[in-house]
Amino acid sequence: MNGFDSSIETYLSNLHFGHFSTQSIQAIAGLYICKGLVLVPVLWWMWFQQDERREWRREMIVATLFSGLVALFVARLLAHWLPFRVRPLYSTELHLQFANQSTAGVGLANWSSFPSDHAMLWMAIATGIFLVERRIGVLAILYTALFICLPRAYLGFHYPTDLLVGTVLGIAITLIMTCDVIRVRYAAPLLRWIDRYPSPSAMLGFILCIQLVTQFDEVRSLASAVFKHL
Repeated sequence: MNGFDSSIETYLSNLHFGHFSTQSIQAIAGLYICKGLVLVPVLWWMWFQQDERREWRREMIVATLFSGLVALFVARLLAHWLPFRVRPLYSTELHLQFANQSTAGVGLANWSSFPSDHAMLWMAIATGIFLVERRIGVLAILYTALFICLPRAYLGFHYPTDLLVGTVLGIAITLIMTCDVIRVRYAAPLLRWIDRYPSPSAMLGFILCIQLVTQFDEVRSLASAVFKHL
């Protein structure tokens, strides 16, 4: 355990704002409506804007969605392959009592803390929004930091370095996936397919966005249940 993580987690664990505030923070950390259902609709709003930048913007939105998928996939792979890191909430080394610890973090004990898939996914999406619309993107990045990442550190779900590394990786993935040389190889052909087949593409886009909002939680649960019975 490094001093940076332990000092911040010790400070956060000593912050208690009362039952209502703690419940509110838990709701913000746990509800999809406070995460993906804030950021993904921004992409839909930008998609339907009509101006001279329409084609470029739609390429960037496609690339942003793919960046989110890649970020989430990489986060899960790293959490599986890297040495297991116990979340602060369950760490006996820290000897800390987090706010509302009796009910927080249910189901997270067997998931490695490093890196944060929330930080990777939603910083990747927020970065894509920033690259398309700077002013809205700044708000998206601030929202991700304050309402998605910070509550997870406060509740003991993640160490600060989990979130910082996740943030850096999420931003890096989007910058790579949206650069011109790479983006035109997959986003432009996909846009042509979308223009040619609008109905199935809209259906698939809707399903993809739902799965991003929920971070494929039900798909993962179903896959886990199937593997257990095989």
